[in-house]
Amino acid sequence: MGKKTVHVSDFSGKVLDSDDEVVRVVVLEHPDLVAGPVQLEATALEAESIDDAALDVAIVEVHDGDGEPRRVVLTASEFDSLATDVPMAQLLKTAERVRPAKSTRRGAADRLDYGTLEHAGKPHRGKITEEEARLVRENLDEVNKRLADEGLRQIDPSDPDHALRYGFPSPAEV
Repeated sequence: MGKKTVHVSDFSGKVLDSDDEVVRVVVLEHPDLVAGPVQLEATALEAESIDDAALDVAIVEVHDGDGEPRRVVLTASEFDSLATDVPMAQLLKTAERVRPAKSTRRGAADRLDYGTLEHAGKPHRGKITEEEARLVRENLDEVNKRLADEGLRQIDPSDPDHALRYGFPSPAEV
């Protein structure tokens, strides 16, 4: 017996022919997006309409006080109108550059503490500590909700690997 994969455009619901170019569209941010980025399939023609509908925007971060910065998206013309003394194009050319973060590797001080409810249950290569396992067992619903919201795999106590890692009763024992 053979298998046949059929691709369907998520935008139009149209079954794509084998000669249609399938394009993957990753949605990074959207007001209705609640659990992190998602991917959709479409035809190349449908994806072109995304480019046609694109807006010229400015994406800015507003740093006010000690809290986290706010990210704001506005049309480029709205942003340009904020510069009343010098044209925005000139202002952007002469403005002070922001330096990117220097290190992409985590140092010891930056490592996640999986022994806290904030990070317990996240996939990692290290050993599961008893503290992490206890937090996962005692707060499974909360941990799984956080994992789902972050687009990560959830913990299933009936999965033998998960049961062993986090100290749930073995599915064979239940």
